[in-house]
Amino acid sequence: MKVRFSVFAALALVGLGGCDTISSDFSNFSESFSPPSPQEAAQWAADPNDRENARRGTILLANAPWGGAAPYLQMYRLYAEDALDPLVRAASLQALGRHGDATDAVLVAKSLASPFRQARLASAKALQRLHDPIVADTIWSRLIDVNEDSDVRTELAIALGQYPTPAVFQALVSALSQRDLAVNVAAVDSLRTMTGMNFAIDEDAWLVFYASTSTPFANARIPLYPTFVRQIDVWDRMLFWSPVVFENPDVPVGVKTFGSRRTNSATSASDAATQPAALPTSDAATGTRDAATGTSK
Repeated sequence: MKVRFSVFAALALVGLGGCDTISSDFSNFSESFSPPSPQEAAQWAADPNDRENARRGTILLANAPWGGAAPYLQMYRLYAEDALDPLVRAASLQALGRHGDATDAVLVAKSLASPFRQARLASAKALQRLHDPIVADTIWSRLIDVNEDSDVRTELAIALGQYPTPAVFQALVSALSQRDLAVNVAAVDSLRTMTGMNFAIDEDAWLVFYASTSTPFANARIPLYPTFVRQIDVWDRMLFWSPVVFENPDVPVGVKTFGSRRTNSATSASDAATQPAALPTSDAATGTRDAATGTSK
């Protein structure tokens, strides 16, 4: 009898101990039905005493259609310059990539020298969307640094597709001999964008082509930055009042092309696969990002 009572007492204690967890789970579940308001997101982003709130708020603003308002841009730039927390800085760099303009490229590129991988990766991705020839040398010099993380070098290789210059070409060809396949593939795609040619990862063939012509970039394609796309799951379909939308690949802001536009417009999941491309692009530009790694494929 005493043994049975001890067992029930232990189970009761376990149940009580799990109440907080269950309550937390239900709280998180209910939050998905009532996301933070714009006012709450802005308050979190501007919270000087809570880094987690600053990060969450900045990410919410970065992904909002109205997140490019002047006061928010000023905050993103301040965080990108001065934020000590790497996650807050990474969130601000993401926001500048989505809502900033070409003049922000120099500020964003500064974080390529950050000691924190999160900031360097966010900077590399943002630079795919911001075009300023001044930062090209900074980007390719980081690409050929084999001590840099491979995922950062992959994003840098994608970003370089918008800069058809001799130095960038040589750096991308050099990247073909790096030991990371993702870097090799991204470099090939950028070389294809710059030249209109395709010699895969044959480094010698690219060099022979470059030496055989005085106009290696005559057939350059218009670069588009890659965007994230994933499969729609059951949970997405259950939340029918909040349909999943995907951002369209687009021309980096600052690239001058006839009839091009810079937009953060999104495409519904059902239309994403059928919408035609308006401009010729490389595979890197139209590729999707893997949900687990964030790299293009």
